[in-house]
Amino acid sequence: MRGVQVSLLVAAFCALSACASKSIYYWGHYEDLLYDMHAKPGTADPGTQVAALTEDIDKAHAQGKPVPPGVHAHLGYVYYQQGNLGSAEQEFQTEKQLFPESTAFIDGLLKRMKRQ
Repeated sequence: MRGVQVSLLVAAFCALSACASKSIYYWGHYEDLLYDMHAKPGTADPGTQVAALTEDIDKAHAQGKPVPPGVHAHLGYVYYQQGNLGSAEQEFQTEKQLFPESTAFIDGLLKRMKRQ
């Protein structure tokens, strides 16, 4: 009898784990871009990052999933690197709107961006 209880407990745990492992976010290339940017400098140039992140955002919308926190902020930063300040500000504002907990960080970025 005890073996049956343990088996049921393990089966329930596995079922719950499977449900918990599904992400609510569409991650796309984001994690790979971050890794490449920091671990392999020069492999993720700004143009490549803009294209990949824009594609990810479009795919996320098509699948009805949100992008994870940081995607719009990262895209804004890449636009800033390219000198496209209007698009950078728009992406930073989108990040704030989607993830209000990022407001202090994003406001700091916007303030520094406008000083330059």
